[in-house]
Amino acid sequence: MTCRSQTLLFNDMVEYHYSDETSLDSTFSALADPTRRAIMTALSNGERSVGELAEPFDMSLNAVSKHIKKLEAAGLVRRHRVGREHFLSVAPHSLESAALWLERRRRFWNKKLDKLEAVLREETRDD
Repeated sequence: MTCRSQTLLFNDMVEYHYSDETSLDSTFSALADPTRRAIMTALSNGERSVGELAEPFDMSLNAVSKHIKKLEAAGLVRRHRVGREHFLSVAPHSLESAALWLERRRRFWNKKLDKLEAVLREETRDD
């Protein structure tokens, strides 16, 4: 690998910007916690009340509510009320920017690793 290709790799990683960078930060921060991931998994089966979501966890309803608020702040879930009961569902577009970011990174690294493989194969043939 030449110095120029190393520089290009570094520059692409450093200079790659998204207009929704804050949104990505919020999304990944919210999903970093296993309780919040479990809540998202439960919501993937459809709308649930806050009480239903809190039931399987060994923590207070207040603690679960704080996790839900973090998911709401990240735009991952939405809430509506029916009387005194609060219901949550996954926001339909919530993970699109994160999925797009991950897919771009996957393509980027696959391309770089394919090039590395080609270089290594060439070096092996030369030996």
